[in-house]
Amino acid sequence: MFTDLLKYSLGDGVEAFSTRRDSVLPYPVIQGHQVHDGKVAVIDRPDYTREELEGYDAFVTNLPGVAIGVRTADCVPILIYDPVKRVVAAVHSGWKGTVLHIVQKAINVMEQQFRCNAEDLVAAVGPSLGPDSFQVGEEVAEHFKNAGFPMEEIWSFRGVGDGTPMSCGHHIDLWKANVWLLESAGVKSENIQVCGIDTFTTPDFFSARREGVECGRIINSIKLID
Repeated sequence: MFTDLLKYSLGDGVEAFSTRRDSVLPYPVIQGHQVHDGKVAVIDRPDYTREELEGYDAFVTNLPGVAIGVRTADCVPILIYDPVKRVVAAVHSGWKGTVLHIVQKAINVMEQQFRCNAEDLVAAVGPSLGPDSFQVGEEVAEHFKNAGFPMEEIWSFRGVGDGTPMSCGHHIDLWKANVWLLESAGVKSENIQVCGIDTFTTPDFFSARREGVECGRIINSIKLID
């Protein structure tokens, strides 16, 4: 039911949410076959199938009443709304997509295709791995460093940890990394919402790191409404 959804307040004229474990989608949501890459699709008709959207990890549309969405289970979902040009975007940004700056690529499409202004955009960062749960190898941390991220803000080293899962080694804050990307693209910091829900520690949401890759998926959707 709609009341089971995690809803975001992005302003008038838009509806945005993430599903919980037992949520039921209130309407169909256009989704792609995500591959952790950087491709962005413009949705210009209401009947796209998942097969047609093979290899896309972000979606942009100005069609009212057409819900677009991305599937996550630890990766970062980002939902974006332009209340001036009436355009929305849904972005799947795991660590590979974050390194590829996929959210900036989606904003570039909004600007180029629909003449959006980044300063007008409002964004919500949904449930995903928090900084305490995203333990990575040194090689992953190097990818972020090589991609130009401010490591002093997004990286930490926890040493041997305290014996609990994910407490040791290198950690990356994907929330801060994607907020940095949004702000670097021109989105105002006051227009960025981070829900702060860590999927690894919150059983109400699916987590591939906690449950395995065959677990269910969170659907993160945004739709223009009248």
